[in-house]
Amino acid sequence: MPSAATPAATYTTIPISGVDVISRSTQNLSASLSRCRPWPEFLATTSAFDFPPSLSAAYPRFRCNASYFSVNYAIIITACAAISLISSPIALIIVGFVFFLWLILHFFREDPLLIWGHHVSDWAVILGLVLVTIAALWITGPLNSLSIGVGVGLLISIAHGVLRNPEGLFLDENDAVSNGLIVSKPAAPSTRSGGISFNPPV
Repeated sequence: MPSAATPAATYTTIPISGVDVISRSTQNLSASLSRCRPWPEFLATTSAFDFPPSLSAAYPRFRCNASYFSVNYAIIITACAAISLISSPIALIIVGFVFFLWLILHFFREDPLLIWGHHVSDWAVILGLVLVTIAALWITGPLNSLSIGVGVGLLISIAHGVLRNPEGLFLDENDAVSNGLIVSKPAAPSTRSGGISFNPPV
């Protein structure tokens, strides 16, 4: 008997309520923060810090550390930004709230947003967040202090990433593959175990 062709199933993402979007985004944020490496490992000992042998070796070293300590670096930059606003509590609260909105509604949001029965596009969400950010910075006026705080946090992170010897740091397999630090290749037929061949970064 001739078999009838079965149409491929198609799936569409159904927008969910704003409360559910925020709840799921908060869970994603919490899961991301749980990947923070232990601070004793981050600080390590003086023997774990040295200068890279050459400028060409500095970038691979920083890239490996940035992938491994990405959450730690994000926390440091955020903390430096918060410290720069400590003299203006109102600005700190407003900027902190705007930053939280960016995390929940953009960076950690995986679902379409539904407000009052209407679907809100990603571009509309970004535009709204940009306008809110500009308004917050214009009202509180902490741009200079905030820039200094973020700059200090970036400098600390870059210095740590270049000076921290990444030997002995092991990324999770999925993280390393997704960041391009290791390459997965199909095993040759003659290999016994099959599986994945890992090429660490040079």
